[in-house]
Amino acid sequence: MANSGIGGQAVIEGIMMRNRDKYSLAVRKPDQEIEVLIEPYKGVVDIPALYKVPIIRGVLAFLDSLVVGMRTLMVSADYFAEEEEDEEEKKKKEAMTAAERARQEKKEERMEKMMMTGTLIFSIVIVVFLFMMLPYFISDVIGKVITSKWLISLSEAILRVLIFIVYLVLVSQMKDIKRTFMYHGAEHKCINCIENGWELTTANVMKSSRFHKRCGTSFLVYVILISAVLLMFVQAESHVMRVVIRLLLVPVIAGVSYEFIRAAGRSDNKIVNALSRPGLAMQKLTTKEPDESQVEVAIKAVEAVFDWEEFQKENFTHE
Repeated sequence: MANSGIGGQAVIEGIMMRNRDKYSLAVRKPDQEIEVLIEPYKGVVDIPALYKVPIIRGVLAFLDSLVVGMRTLMVSADYFAEEEEDEEEKKKKEAMTAAERARQEKKEERMEKMMMTGTLIFSIVIVVFLFMMLPYFISDVIGKVITSKWLISLSEAILRVLIFIVYLVLVSQMKDIKRTFMYHGAEHKCINCIENGWELTTANVMKSSRFHKRCGTSFLVYVILISAVLLMFVQAESHVMRVVIRLLLVPVIAGVSYEFIRAAGRSDNKIVNALSRPGLAMQKLTTKEPDESQVEVAIKAVEAVFDWEEFQKENFTHE
């Protein structure tokens, strides 16, 4: 396989694909037409040199993916919100003057940015609490029964992994999420099809694997596993210091996890492949086999930002 460098995310009835300095959003609208948007990509920190520094680039890449992911998710939701507008609301908008509509659009844009920022912060807080702090608090209660610090740390590590697995299992059972996971599978299949040197057709994508080493699920798996191991060896007497240490280590753990995922995507080394298996196994929960209509959306998203034919010429000419 050749590394294409492209990556994406499933959204509501669609897929976002990012390649270098631009990203696309392809959505299957309620009328069954596929609409494709292409936007320039800009990182949250406008200092290109930082994106070359190991660990730090992982933290920045994680923040970038959250921002772009949240933005495209909200845009995809808008297509279906517009469909649900009642006739009275439509008439009000039609009755507005051009100036009134412009003011209304600016107001809605400000509200959307505020909502996105709030949702983003809330999501990060929930993730940190659920997967980092909750296991610590539960293990602290266990510490009242067990005196061994190593056993307490081990219980925290096990709890962290179990909470993550239970969370994924529960989420994967939700009807709407299942459909999003089908688009997630279509995204992976497209990338695997390209990186295997196959022509990007619906038939070839359908027979490609829905698992990929550079997946965000794998990233989260390694965040959980690395934090579980690392925090077993980080000890402090004060409860406050233990909480502070866990919070301070979150970006470090994210950065290390990113470096591993990045290396895994560029290597077919047997050791790297073996270490990638936990992430690939967890993708059985977060990806589902897509149908052809979903694959068509994924292909549109890829072709909007990536010249797969040129990529094949450069990497698979010998075949």
